[in-house]
Amino acid sequence: MTSHPMSDEELNAYVDDALTPERRAAVDDHLASHPADAERVAAYRAQTQALKALFQPVLDEALPDRLQALSVQPIKPPSGRGGGLGGLWQRLAAGVMIAALGGAGGWLAHGQYLQGERMARAVPLSHQAAVAHVVYSPDVRRPVEIAADQEEALVKWLTKRLGAPVSPPKLGALGYELVGGRLLPGNSGPVAQFMYQDASGQRMTLYVTTESTEKRDTGFRFAREGLVNVFYWVDGKFGYALSAGIDKGELAKVATAVYDQLDQK
Repeated sequence: MTSHPMSDEELNAYVDDALTPERRAAVDDHLASHPADAERVAAYRAQTQALKALFQPVLDEALPDRLQALSVQPIKPPSGRGGGLGGLWQRLAAGVMIAALGGAGGWLAHGQYLQGERMARAVPLSHQAAVAHVVYSPDVRRPVEIAADQEEALVKWLTKRLGAPVSPPKLGALGYELVGGRLLPGNSGPVAQFMYQDASGQRMTLYVTTESTEKRDTGFRFAREGLVNVFYWVDGKFGYALSAGIDKGELAKVATAVYDQLDQK
């Protein structure tokens, strides 16, 4: 039994059932006497389940027609100087991509496909926010980059990086206190995420972006992304999305309060 917290890598391997039986037994013993690490494992498992629920519809999608066509084309023997080699390489590359799309890495390959098709089909704001929420909200040790006790520094930093004034709404009257915030990569630039938490430990995130807001519907909208409920809207140059794994009605009350506060600024 170890006498110190285990690394994130080993605990993630434990959650993924990637340890040997002997090492897994040792981790079981460790978790029984280290509640902080046991809490981390529970958070990792919740994150895994939420990500599966969020991306399962994508994994179930049919292979794009262009890749289907490549997969059934026969490999022709080389002809000329180098021409056959280029064709062979193209088909081998297509085969690798098809294999990737068929397994757990399917979402990563699909993300590359979306990158090439972004002009035709943009990723919804609600989905981007839900992914960020699922990735960071279960984190026990470092859910945010800058904590709420440094809110002034957080606001200055995010305002500078987004190139426009941005600050977290006050939600204490609704039972949610600011945990802090972080900077995230968007499609073409930085976006901000503010995180809140209630007395029970339930977390909520507000995703703030300035990307392509002029092309989006400005109405107040709702989406369910896997296990996450999201209210999102566009106001001026900002796009906002409030995400949480709570009841739609409760989230609507908070979203309305957020909207009202931001509209007054």
